[in-house]
Amino acid sequence: MLTWRAPASPPDAPDRSRTVTDAPQIAAASVCWTAVTTAATIAIEHLPGQVDYHEAWDLQRRTHAAVAAGEHPPVAFLLEHLSVYTAGRRTRKDEYPTDGTQVVDVDRGGKITWHGPGQLVAYPIARLVSPVDVVQYVRTLEAAVMDVCARLGVTTIRVEGRSGVWLPADAATSSSSARTPRRERKICAIGARVARGVTMHGLALNCNADLTAFDHIVPCGIDDADVASLSGELGRDVTVAEVRPLLAEALAAHLDPLVTQVTVHSPDRPDAPTAAAVG
Repeated sequence: MLTWRAPASPPDAPDRSRTVTDAPQIAAASVCWTAVTTAATIAIEHLPGQVDYHEAWDLQRRTHAAVAAGEHPPVAFLLEHLSVYTAGRRTRKDEYPTDGTQVVDVDRGGKITWHGPGQLVAYPIARLVSPVDVVQYVRTLEAAVMDVCARLGVTTIRVEGRSGVWLPADAATSSSSARTPRRERKICAIGARVARGVTMHGLALNCNADLTAFDHIVPCGIDDADVASLSGELGRDVTVAEVRPLLAEALAAHLDPLVTQVTVHSPDRPDAPTAAAVG
């Protein structure tokens, strides 16, 4: 059971806390959350604790159905998962964990990845403006994360042909250097699905996660690069709690031009589901 008491609000501040019983059409049993911001087109909702993947996936699906039906405004859930491997539709069996660890097969694009403590996950669920451009949506998520990293002092890049947010490879050093140059490193994975014009799934940003969890898989099917975390790059403990408000602000700002509050879907023109890669 997940419960959370919202922190005390400043005097005269509006009460923004809600429980799923207030919105039964998207309820996941016993989950409650509180909104950080509702000023932008898309609201940001923080789920507390470490959330079971199946429970969060069920919440996503219920919310997606409600947004597509015009019964709920756009929202992005920010959370931290219990440790879990999830595999997108393009994952090959030889990319699964080598030790037989259970994997959850999901309906997003891309391949296999890990979620768990120390990693901040965002699931925006919103109707995109028409015409829907999934590539632009993924690039927008990347831009939001790159802004967060820059504010923390981490320089990031995009890698041609691969989604996600990356750190550049180290420059070549002299043969006398004791340090082995590091390869390109992914600090944030992105995997999205758009159905009926409404997004689900999203991004996973490594804050102070134990990156050894990636040793048992081929992360996102990419074997010529590595993974990274904010803590590892900055040489200090960068917690999920520190990054939450930064990512909430960045997502609200970057997604605003792409998201519409008009959520009613026309049954006469159904949209085929589209998946965007993790990688």
